Amino acid sequence: MILHNKNLLNNLALVEEAETLESGGFISKEQKKIIKNVLPAFRSQSNILVRLGFFLLGSFLYSSICGAISLIGLSGEDFYFKICCYLFAGVGIAGAELLGNQNYYRHGLDDAFILGIPLNIGFAVAISTEGQEISIAVFVAIASFLTYRRYLHPLSMLVFCFASTAVLFYGMFEIGDIGKTILPFVTMLVSAGFYFLTKGKIKNLTEVYFRDGLILANSFCLILFYLSCNYLVVRELSFELLGVDVLPGEDIPFAFFFYAFTFIVPIVYLVQALRTRDRIMLWISFAAIGFSIFTIRFYYSVLPIEVALTLGGLVMFAIAYLSIQKLKNKEEGLTFKPDRINNSNAILNAEALIVASTFGMKPEVKTDSPMDFGGGGFSGGGSGESF
Repeated sequence: MILHNKNLLNNLALVEEAETLESGGFISKEQKKIIKNVLPAFRSQSNILVRLGFFLLGSFLYSSICGAISLIGLSGEDFYFKICCYLFAGVGIAGAELLGNQNYYRHGLDDAFILGIPLNIGFAVAISTEGQEISIAVFVAIASFLTYRRYLHPLSMLVFCFASTAVLFYGMFEIGDIGKTILPFVTMLVSAGFYFLTKGKIKNLTEVYFRDGLILANSFCLILFYLSCNYLVVRELSFELLGVDVLPGEDIPFAFFFYAFTFIVPIVYLVQALRTRDRIMLWISFAAIGFSIFTIRFYYSVLPIEVALTLGGLVMFAIAYLSIQKLKNKEEGLTFKPDRINNSNAILNAEALIVASTFGMKPEVKTDSPMDFGGGGFSGGGSGESF
């Protein structure tokens, strides 16, 4: 099923691990270079800007090929319009297969053709079914999952997550008002189930090249679980889907549950992230806490915005200060010690700049002396035959 050579995929994982160890100071640059030279590798791009440039180039190439096909097929009129997106999806498959066989992986060119496959299949199904949303979502979900399995493309996994969520939503809409009413609870249960499923897959994973896609799906489930019963989301969807217009002084049904969910879940995320040292969950918890505060301020503006921001800053400063005081002497577990694996030259340079500006330190400038000793050329600055 996987197009790419598994030995090259394992080599890529080893090279990435070597780069991590080199950034943490465990191995030298020479050792990392030896590892990269010894192991055969893909044609890939680690620089995100370069990869984005190749993606744009690949998109132009893809659209040019599709445009050439359209010029030939325009004579078919309505028939060609019905099948053109299927042909464009075929172009994406052919391009992805060709680039994959030439060992292009996470390069940018291959991204354009791989993402074009589920996109064009979605358009094709929309034309064939006259815009049936659930059919479009089902076929996009299937196509994106197959492209992920075939090309190990993490962005295809992200498309699969969104398409699967759309399938769930449109499936509940088909039930009627009952489905729309229980949609938040069903979404919460489904996202929780898939979170533990992907968590178990990651824990027992033997093929490391599936790790990125599973982590992406796992993180998506965390976000979806929080948003499923967030008070702001539920209240606005109740108005859009059911036409429930809440009057001043009233609230939506089960409001107490949604209020509690909005504030308890981010705290649970934060505690769990600190306990397991999960960096991704930690960032998600911070974003969820911020969105929870926004949710309440959206409906209840207790304080002026400038006062709220000032108090929030003071609270955050107090939490940070107390945390530093508690953790600064710990040597293991959750500590305030610098992380060797994730150190940053930019942070180190910033620290040096701050120290220099604080103490008035200036870089040492080396100047050559105008006095040429030993040549006798500067008023007896040295012994010579001309003195």
